Amino acid sequence: MIVLGIDPGTATTGYGVVKADHVGAMSLIECGVIRTKPRDPLPARLQNIYEGITELIRTHHPDAMSVEDVFYAQNVRTTIVLGHARGVILLSAQQAGVAIFEYPPAVIKKAVVGTGSATKLQVQFMIMRLLRLRSAPQPSDAADGVAAALTYAMTARAPQFSAEASVFGVTR
Repeated sequence: MIVLGIDPGTATTGYGVVKADHVGAMSLIECGVIRTKPRDPLPARLQNIYEGITELIRTHHPDAMSVEDVFYAQNVRTTIVLGHARGVILLSAQQAGVAIFEYPPAVIKKAVVGTGSATKLQVQFMIMRLLRLRSAPQPSDAADGVAAALTYAMTARAPQFSAEASVFGVTR
């Protein structure tokens, strides 16, 4: 099973592609970020994100996409703009027929670290341990994308996490 994990953002969208086999062994295929230009208008930035996600799907043919759910920022505008980015990410997966799973940030932290209040450093440390990496994925947005992918890979069969995920799309 190949899982594409996404940490949405309009400036930087983190992603991680993880392969999990039937016995639970997991490996990192690729991770990184899709960066947009801060001075570009929002529609151009959204197009950049959409095209980047579409290319990742075309390259890796994931069985599932795991996306960090929206968090509620203090600034309403930030939350709304993040929603736009998530919209084009979800659209890209839906058009490709990839099953989409959304997890709140605390659920991702709980799945990877064991507690929903884990720090970014704790998440990065556990990613290194779980995937047997020499160093944590950089930047932290990429690590968050990997954590989202790991959440689905590790919890797809666990009912307590499945109940906490919002599920869209159809399985291939």
